[in-house]
Amino acid sequence: MGDLSTTLDSRYTANSGRVFLSGTQALVRLPMLQRMRDEAAGLNTAGFVSGYRGSPLGGLDQALWKARPHLDARRIVFQPGVNEDLAATAVWGTQQLNLFPGAKYEGVFAMWYGKGPGVDRCGDVFRHANAAGSAKHGGVLVIAGDDHAAKSSTLPHQTEHVFKAVMMPVLYPANVQEYLDYGLHGWAMSRYSGCWVVMKALADTVETSASVSIDPLSIQIRLPDDFEMPKNDPHALNIRWPDPPLQQEARLLNHKLYAALAYCRANQLNRVVIDSADPASPARLGIITAGKAYLDVRQALDELGIDDELAAQIGIRLYKVGMVWPLEADGVRRFAEGLEEILVVEEKRQLLEYQLKEELYNWREDVRPRVVGKFDEKGEWALLPTGSGHLTHGDWLLPAAGELSVAQVARALAARIGRFFTSSAIEARLALLEAKQRSLAQGLLPATGMAAIQRTPYFCSGCPHNTSTRVPEGSRAVAGIGCHYMVTWMDRNTATFTHMGGEGVTWVGQAPFSSEKHIFANLGDGTYFHSGLLAIRQAVAAGVAITYKILYNDAVAMTGGQPVDGPLR
Repeated sequence: MGDLSTTLDSRYTANSGRVFLSGTQALVRLPMLQRMRDEAAGLNTAGFVSGYRGSPLGGLDQALWKARPHLDARRIVFQPGVNEDLAATAVWGTQQLNLFPGAKYEGVFAMWYGKGPGVDRCGDVFRHANAAGSAKHGGVLVIAGDDHAAKSSTLPHQTEHVFKAVMMPVLYPANVQEYLDYGLHGWAMSRYSGCWVVMKALADTVETSASVSIDPLSIQIRLPDDFEMPKNDPHALNIRWPDPPLQQEARLLNHKLYAALAYCRANQLNRVVIDSADPASPARLGIITAGKAYLDVRQALDELGIDDELAAQIGIRLYKVGMVWPLEADGVRRFAEGLEEILVVEEKRQLLEYQLKEELYNWREDVRPRVVGKFDEKGEWALLPTGSGHLTHGDWLLPAAGELSVAQVARALAARIGRFFTSSAIEARLALLEAKQRSLAQGLLPATGMAAIQRTPYFCSGCPHNTSTRVPEGSRAVAGIGCHYMVTWMDRNTATFTHMGGEGVTWVGQAPFSSEKHIFANLGDGTYFHSGLLAIRQAVAAGVAITYKILYNDAVAMTGGQPVDGPLR
């Protein structure tokens, strides 16, 4: 008979073995594992979690609240932020703890969470805090929730380019187990390199569930033996005070990022997962990918009838990248040796592709593989005559807009593989995939050929937004972020919106040049406390005629009905 003592709480109380977790629950369990590792290492540490809700991390705060007894038992404090940048500032404070007297712990490991717009909002905090660094026994892990297809956002988000700009290393897990594994590596990398380390989260992975190993010591952390720390510096690469700005910059550019690369290399976060074992028949086509796109590649190969054994036999080498920025060069060069071509499969704008091309640029032309990704071999910037006298860029191979589908990846793979291998089975499977895609493009259900039902979202029954978003006849309103954004799809004379916290301020730029005398602006109570109060102050400062309707429903309804953070009591 199995273990009858297992309960739902076992996901947070079990000390080893396997448990069933969603990606969100894995992020709750993660700091508990870090505390257990520190305890085993004899370190007297504590944990801190802060951030602001937003899909695909909309339910993380609720899961953390529910797990509070388990967090308390591991000395982990959860304090949600009034907004994202204030939460990040609180996280910054945890790394400063041991600069002052009175610290009760040797260090505090911290986790920040937020969605794409929150990352944008935190640019200044992240830039300063990453330059200042992490504590020796602290470390910072930043969980960035991206929405590649704008399924629950006003614009698609791909935050890696933001983190590249502020020079924070980025890890990209492909499944629930890797949220745990990469998370532990992220804190270890942060402590070693002094960097704040990012872990990218997508709905495709964080909203899935799986049986995972939760042994806190199963991850073997290897500190690099090929990286030399700065000499005669008692702080190594960690935070210190005083610390002049140019010294912070020099330490980050000359040492910290290279320490992160050395950590990635020592722990093989980037690795070959398929390769030819026959020296007489070496690999010809390399595929480099990460995160959700890695899952797409594996499914696309499966859809084409190509398993690992056949892939190796026909000359495919697959490289799975765990740290997508900066891209570790030594592993890339070993992966690329002997290949004729490398296909880069990644969603959204090029990140891996541009780094790969830069790292291979100085190879001799006779040994440097051809690199394709977003565009085919004609190139992205090759201006080609179209026949109409105009010029255009190259042909998209794996488009940057929207999400990649498995069918798109399969077509690209089949085309590149078809240069040296094909079969009737692959051609038949590809034809089936393309037929499914045509049906979907026409709004038909592939199984039945019937039209898919389209339903425009609407307010919940009983929600005050049903009436509070109406405006007087002859008036107009502007929208903002929240459930009330949906009013722009309704016949209520409400058009245009702003980012969160800018509601109504567009009127400040219009009023001096318009014959209109007045407009309304919708502002949710959650947004009011998050940042919207500043929008009202701006309208007052400009002296424009605008009426703000504070849509009070006593909850952040858009992400699950959480209580509003920061109200006066």
